[in-house]
Amino acid sequence: MSLQTLIGEAWPDYGLLDCGNGRKLERYGRFRFIRPEPQAMWAPASDAWRADAEFIPGADEDGGGKWQFATQVPYDGWPLAWDDVRFTAQTTPFRHLGFFPDMAPVWQWMREQVAGMAAPECLNLFGYTGVGTCAMAARGARMVHVDASKKSVEAARGNAALSGLADKPVRWLVDDCAKFVAREVRRGRRYDGILLDPPKYGRGPDGEVWKLEEGLPALISDCRHLLDAESRFLFLTVYAVRMSALAIGEVLRQTMAALGGTVEMGELAVREEARGLLLPTAIWARWSR
Repeated sequence: MSLQTLIGEAWPDYGLLDCGNGRKLERYGRFRFIRPEPQAMWAPASDAWRADAEFIPGADEDGGGKWQFATQVPYDGWPLAWDDVRFTAQTTPFRHLGFFPDMAPVWQWMREQVAGMAAPECLNLFGYTGVGTCAMAARGARMVHVDASKKSVEAARGNAALSGLADKPVRWLVDDCAKFVAREVRRGRRYDGILLDPPKYGRGPDGEVWKLEEGLPALISDCRHLLDAESRFLFLTVYAVRMSALAIGEVLRQTMAALGGTVEMGELAVREEARGLLLPTAIWARWSR
């Protein structure tokens, strides 16, 4: 099985300006930020970085740290846009800015898979602040958005309102994703597409514990039972774990074998504006018909 790289290119409201020495400099609208980036093991294009804020990591590599601000950055966030979707960017305690810009080629690919379908029904698991949900809803998909965090689901609803999608057929659910999918299987539900973006570790609304290495194979198996001969795609992304794209690709290949179609896998990367080099961010595997 060969590997592919899905490359996130700069767009008007986002760009990877430079990276190196374990850090990256990005623009989010009118603001610039410096964040840790272990994959940037090379030297940066320039040593003269200027930013509105920098995230300083804590001693624990799995979390912790704080933002140091050089200018006034709106505490409640500021609006950005990707294509026809609008959403709020915001400095968070978890070092990111309220969405994952490297997912842009995934949003575009999902749209292509359901192009021409009349109101496809799609599921976004671990949907976070809902930019992927909005990207699909803006093209006519009926969406089910699931995340264990009430705050994230509220932010997703706010992003839908910013995008003019408040009246679109989206179910916003605060739930444990694994339990929700298992219930959907028992109900006999089916979907045209599934976006699966699980964290390395997390807790459900009732204290359920999610560990990716332990829970992922069973979750993929349950997702398979929500897809049928008319379904179009399943896209899986995995961040910050010691896992190979070949490994998750093989799990997906075996699980989806009876449905036919194609399984592909590879890395997500963002193209740096300074030199055009690619910064890897995650691994992925996908099934499509």
